[in-house]
Amino acid sequence: MEQFQIETAQNISIDQNTAHLGDRMLAYIIDTLIIVIYYVLMFWFLLALDMEPGDQWAIYMLMGLPAFLYYVLMETFMDGKTIGKNLMQIRVVKLDGTKPSFASFFVRWILRILDISLSSGGIAVFTILIRGKGQRIGDIAAGTTVISEKKRIFLKDTLLRELPETYSPKFPQVTVFKDSEMQTIKELYDNAKQNGNHNIVLSLSERIKKVTDIVTDLKPIDFVDVVIKDYNYYTQQP
Repeated sequence: MEQFQIETAQNISIDQNTAHLGDRMLAYIIDTLIIVIYYVLMFWFLLALDMEPGDQWAIYMLMGLPAFLYYVLMETFMDGKTIGKNLMQIRVVKLDGTKPSFASFFVRWILRILDISLSSGGIAVFTILIRGKGQRIGDIAAGTTVISEKKRIFLKDTLLRELPETYSPKFPQVTVFKDSEMQTIKELYDNAKQNGNHNIVLSLSERIKKVTDIVTDLKPIDFVDVVIKDYNYYTQQP
């Protein structure tokens, strides 16, 4: 998964993750299956009508339009997504992060003939791999790309704290807390530290001491930090 910068109209740079090629291929497979199922059901319906061949052809052309226009219609009315893209949590956007216009979706759809249909997807894969920014030829022409909307989990967003191998815990009493309770403590502590809210840190320190009966001369901000690290040390031991 590559990362590129979106430059908004306000000249603000935002880091965005392009959709993984595997996710795009799975989305394509899902969408293809949906189109195939639609055609099978359509043919079954037409056969059940037992109509004249000439009349069947006219109805076939009319009923086949939704499948033929599947990608351009879905991406236009589902905010850059198809059913497959929605399941894989990926979406088509302009390079500046805005929603593409119908013209952009139409260009992407027309160039699918070159990118995917005529080359069995080979040109699209090759272009995406060498171009960067997750763009096939249709995306380059339309000024779009496909991004991932999957939430990235960072180490700092979890209970985990990186501890040195030589780390020595100070307060074994911290194991009285549950994971959910320590997660709350960590979130409150991190937010308070970031915003410079000493009162919240002080309240956390006093509450922890009351629950654990810990007596220490450490400053509240240092004490809560040690408590979080100690909890990680004891709960991560095999």
